[in-house]
Amino acid sequence: MPLVRASDGPHGIERAAYYALLAFAAALPFSIFAAETLLTITGVLWLAMVISRHERVEVPCMFWPLAAYAGATLISAAFSVDPRVSLIDCKQLLLFSIVPIAYRLLPGRRALTAVDIIITVGAISAAYGLVQFGILKWDHLGQRPQGALGMYMTYSGQLMLIACTAAGRILFRNSDRTWAALVMPALVAALAVTLSRNAWVGACAGIGMLLLIRDFRLIALLPVVAVVFMAVAPAPIADRLYSTFRLNAFRHDSATTEASLESNRDRLAMIRSGLHIIKDDPLTGVGPDMVIQVYPQYRDRYAVKQLNPHLHNVPLQIAAERGLPALALWLWFVYTLVADLVRRRTTSTIPSITMAALACVVAMVMAGMFEYNFGDSEFLMLFLLLITLPYAADQAASPDDADRAGAPIAQPLT
Repeated sequence: MPLVRASDGPHGIERAAYYALLAFAAALPFSIFAAETLLTITGVLWLAMVISRHERVEVPCMFWPLAAYAGATLISAAFSVDPRVSLIDCKQLLLFSIVPIAYRLLPGRRALTAVDIIITVGAISAAYGLVQFGILKWDHLGQRPQGALGMYMTYSGQLMLIACTAAGRILFRNSDRTWAALVMPALVAALAVTLSRNAWVGACAGIGMLLLIRDFRLIALLPVVAVVFMAVAPAPIADRLYSTFRLNAFRHDSATTEASLESNRDRLAMIRSGLHIIKDDPLTGVGPDMVIQVYPQYRDRYAVKQLNPHLHNVPLQIAAERGLPALALWLWFVYTLVADLVRRRTTSTIPSITMAALACVVAMVMAGMFEYNFGDSEFLMLFLLLITLPYAADQAASPDDADRAGAPIAQPLT
């Protein structure tokens, strides 16, 4: 099959799209407006490149269940309690275009460049959060570090993914890991001070899996790290961690612990409410962005909050909003992604990126048992970019092409 190389025609659009995509990755921890604007610019340039070169749009196999999930979401919106609101909410599905865009624009060592940028901006974001905690005294549940983002849950979710990415670089790459090792403590510390237990669980699961795969003896480090962490952790962090495994308060409990226990009870109540919603609308759910409208009707008598925008659990939220078929498609997407990454573990040209993506999937799923992270646009954009990088990294036409980050890469002519 003939190849299109730099000498075969203009390639300025591709270079512009590549740099716009890197700028998008750099903006993710700081501004959703800037990130979405840069993604739009990248998408327009990518589309212009595809049309001008008569290229076929290629996607990794994990994109097809994701596309099917998008279709099920649109069907759910059509049968929603309020179709207009649900269809407007479906604009988030446009973020799925990150997969074909990154797959085309980040082959070979370009994927490594994207990882470098993600880790670097993550370090800056982590430093910002540590300043908020240590200097501005955002050290309680009423005011938590949130970096430059508007929500601590989003901030902690992104830190979780970036910490998993840095861990993948440190454990599975023989070179270029010094910077990741240097910033890893800041990422972990910033994640800790967010007081976001779902992100703690996700990061421990993702990084723990990497340690287990790298050398099962490394898993022995986790109890040691946990003991040291609890010995030196500030009181709000220790109280928050201890409260994870309790439902009832004691007289000597701190305000942080009491608030955490209320959150525990409310999450159990949300599970019961969600199951009732699913029972009433099993096929198409109540519609995207509709849980908040029907929640008063289904609110459990033991619930703490009067109103919740979502059910703080990804599978439960998807089934309640979009129906059991949509949940099955989402599970198909996760299964396909994990199976693909496990197969690529020994064949990938850049194993550190593959292992980082696998850790991010594990972290997303585990954290998603306690938070609806898959519905958070800032989190989802970073997640989709990171899980596409292993597929993109294997697309270089030759070692020389792969080494020239930013140079046009050979593509099939259709």
